[in-house]
Amino acid sequence: MSAPESPQKSKMQKHRKIIHIDMDAFFASVEQRDYPELRGKPVAVGGSAKRGVVAAASYEARKFGVKSAMPSVTAARRCPELIFVPHRFDVYREVSQQIRTIFAQYTDMIEPLSLDEAYLDVTHDKQDIGSAIKIAKMIRADIERETGLTASAGVSYNKFIAKMASDQNKPNGICVILPEKGAEFVASLPVRRFHGVGPKTAEKMAALDVHKGADLLDKPEHWFTQNFGSWGEYLYHAARGIDHRAVKPNRIRKSIGGERTYDQDKWSDAELLEAIEHIIDIVWDRIERYQAKGRTVTLKAKYSDFQQITRSQSLGHNVADQAEFRAVSLQIFSHLLPTQKGIRLLGLTLSNLEYGDEEKDDDVKVQQESFDFD
Repeated sequence: MSAPESPQKSKMQKHRKIIHIDMDAFFASVEQRDYPELRGKPVAVGGSAKRGVVAAASYEARKFGVKSAMPSVTAARRCPELIFVPHRFDVYREVSQQIRTIFAQYTDMIEPLSLDEAYLDVTHDKQDIGSAIKIAKMIRADIERETGLTASAGVSYNKFIAKMASDQNKPNGICVILPEKGAEFVASLPVRRFHGVGPKTAEKMAALDVHKGADLLDKPEHWFTQNFGSWGEYLYHAARGIDHRAVKPNRIRKSIGGERTYDQDKWSDAELLEAIEHIIDIVWDRIERYQAKGRTVTLKAKYSDFQQITRSQSLGHNVADQAEFRAVSLQIFSHLLPTQKGIRLLGLTLSNLEYGDEEKDDDVKVQQESFDFD
């Protein structure tokens, strides 16, 4: 087995101090904070016992295997005592802004990943504290004092390791990985824990007899690109504790959209057209809020048998206004009518985005914002 490349060879990494803050079961914790009767009980945000998708689950629910993006019927089957509550994204955004205000007391180098997590570069912190560990502890204490919620933190010399470390001692924990321990830490982890490794990639790695980070250390660089394409080069270095990516204060979202899961399947042309018109209005409001321009409109539909399809249309120019967005959306949608089976979910997104003069922060992952509208 070849020796892991020392992260200290990278001068750029050697001097970085990165913190990844991840709120603990954020949506569910906000609900339990605001409604004391939910505390200590298994809670799912979003969906219902019969329809929809779980947006977030409390730790009490996770013990039963309930997790985000799980069909509600599956969640209810796994945890018969599960309590479903409607999401309140306006409240979550408000709390998220409180948390970002806390971050800004320590650094301007803040890269939000979603409402509930962010990278912070505190190499040169605003209060001249100097210690990333001390700053992480102070931020966690500030969050709990000001919001009544807990957060976990990963502290390290790069983003890849800091993110994995934040998950190490959840909930309400902190994990520090020093530069000399980075490669060793990565080698000890199951590859399914690697940020960027989804179920399909984990399955592919298992087929290649790769189960832990250590299994990647004897692989030559060309093996990574051969099996994982352009992502392979990044994975080759990450497996050795190396990640040169900088914290980017203004992350630009790649798409803006929304979707809705319906309590009852929709069959008729009239009710489906009414549903898509509602989604068009909601998504266009978001597009205007972010002052975004885009060329590609994508329709998503899920049928009563859970078959899911997407259909896209790209223009030679940015969508000019709501009227054009509506026209393109309806043109794509028309190919679904008449439907031979009920439709349980509809969604629209605009992608290939450009922004106006006032670039907006990526304040929420699209999949989190787009569970339901009301």
